[in-house]
Amino acid sequence: MDQSKASKAAQGMALHGVLNVNKPDGWTSHDVVQRLRSGLGIQKVGHAGTLDPHATGVLPVLIGKGTKIAQYLLGWEKEYGAVLQLGQRTDTQDAWGTVLEEFPVESLTEDRIRSVFATFQGSIQQVPPMYSAVKIGGQPLYKKARRGETVDRPAKTVVIHDLEIQRLNIPEVAFRVVCSKGTYVRTLCEDIGNVLQVGGHLKWLQRRRVGPIHVDQALEVESLLGGLEFSHLDGAFLSLDQALEGFHAVEVDSDDARKVLHGNAISWDRVVNTYVESRVSPKGDNMVRVKQKDGQLLALGRGPVFQTGKGGPVLAIETVFS
Repeated sequence: MDQSKASKAAQGMALHGVLNVNKPDGWTSHDVVQRLRSGLGIQKVGHAGTLDPHATGVLPVLIGKGTKIAQYLLGWEKEYGAVLQLGQRTDTQDAWGTVLEEFPVESLTEDRIRSVFATFQGSIQQVPPMYSAVKIGGQPLYKKARRGETVDRPAKTVVIHDLEIQRLNIPEVAFRVVCSKGTYVRTLCEDIGNVLQVGGHLKWLQRRRVGPIHVDQALEVESLLGGLEFSHLDGAFLSLDQALEGFHAVEVDSDDARKVLHGNAISWDRVVNTYVESRVSPKGDNMVRVKQKDGQLLALGRGPVFQTGKGGPVLAIETVFS
């Protein structure tokens, strides 16, 4: 299938959801989006969760109406395979930066390394690296870093759910990490190296999982633009409903469905077949999928919540998929 046929096939499928793409080494996440947008002829393409250029693995690519759900996917848990290089500290915290310091590693022992790794499980504090997209003063840090600037960055709490050494061959440590959103594996490597007093940086990184999306089902960019049959995505594509299945579902009848598609709130007592606890949340933190009785996903909303001027709790509509 040539590129023009791939484009026609993709448009004919009317894809809306999340495509599991294996980001190649050397590509930015934006490169992947641009390549698929032009190659498939689909205007609305985005991604959820940036990968550094030299990292590979799962990049959730949002297609069509899938671009509306990026904010709801950023909280997905992530799993990485990584290699820590001990004995060197770099300005980018990875192997592609400038070496700032080198340290002898002869005194390191396997027991000491394992002991330090164990201290990084659970909730930890991380200072975002200078070479990152975090904004301070309205400007991404990496732009300041490229000018040779260093600024104070507030530490933030991230959660390391699981941290497992898989191969230890000093000065290299291969490990697996399952972590919360906002975790920098580069920074984790440097922080471990600093505690060991020998410095350290990230040598290799593969994102193996983002939420329910696994790297062993990821598709190569060129296969998407080449001979792939779009009707056989073999688990590499999640519909909007599948991608959002972490949220409970509620149903509305056909009359209320029309109101939902116009973004109008529905009285909570009209919502049927609810699978959430019927407790009223003044802060509106009960996110739900809103569906028709035939199973069609209409919107994302919050409920039951209070709204000013409403006599009772309502289902408030947040994002419509019309």
